[in-house]
Amino acid sequence: MTASDYRPELPAPTTAPLERYPELEAHLTPEPVKLPFEDARFDAVLSCGVLEHVQDPDGSLDEIRRVLRPSGTFYLYNLPNRTAYTERVAKALGLYYHGKLPDDRVYSLRSARELLERHGFEVRELRRAHMLPLVLGGPPRLVWGVSSALERIPGLNVVATTIEGVALAPP
Repeated sequence: MTASDYRPELPAPTTAPLERYPELEAHLTPEPVKLPFEDARFDAVLSCGVLEHVQDPDGSLDEIRRVLRPSGTFYLYNLPNRTAYTERVAKALGLYYHGKLPDDRVYSLRSARELLERHGFEVRELRRAHMLPLVLGGPPRLVWGVSSALERIPGLNVVATTIEGVALAPP
């Protein structure tokens, strides 16, 4: 596994142990778009709760495509759903919600698909997920089980908290 994180305060790229997984090192960079890896290095890339915060989503997707091998897999996870009930509740309560900060974005299934396809990815799957917030607490198996059951109710998942997907880089 190789991790990378944007750190604008750094004077130059470096590596450091991950806070929660100190046995793993992350590549840290002050560059907001360019990834510190050679072309076609990875078979798969995972974006988990990141793409909605980047300054330049188009540039970031071009970089992800660049570091993926031909037909490599891009896993997109925890992308905020534009119609999520949690975003509306947070906004009404004066809490942080996606879209509040200048570089924050929210997505629909259509806008996520269009963004991926515009950068040459073949979308294999996009779905709305997580009916219950990830930070809800309680017994994890129970929370995930209830959330998964709610996701399968026709029409209800329109207000799910996130979008997740799988796409392939061009061959």
